[in-house]
Amino acid sequence: MKEGLLWFDNDPQRKIADKIKQAAKRYQTRLHCKPTVCYVNAGEFDGKIDEVDGIHLKPAANIRPHYLWIGVEHDTVQTTA
Repeated sequence: MKEGLLWFDNDPQRKIADKIKQAAKRYQTRLHCKPTVCYVNAGEFDGKIDEVDGIHLKPAANIRPHYLWIGVEHDTVQTTA
């Protein structure tokens, strides 16, 4: 992923899937395409789910806790009409 939306959410009551859905909605509103990948802090990635609404989750050591980096993986662009 070359560029994406950095999303912060430190609400302990909200599930990670809900955080990703909210970030994806904002990404789609701003950039007019559906995100395909979301990088999550490696320590917060439990491995139980690896996809949310078609968005692949990937653990990354360089993503700080409570942040998500969401965007479109290289070579895949899905526009919305």
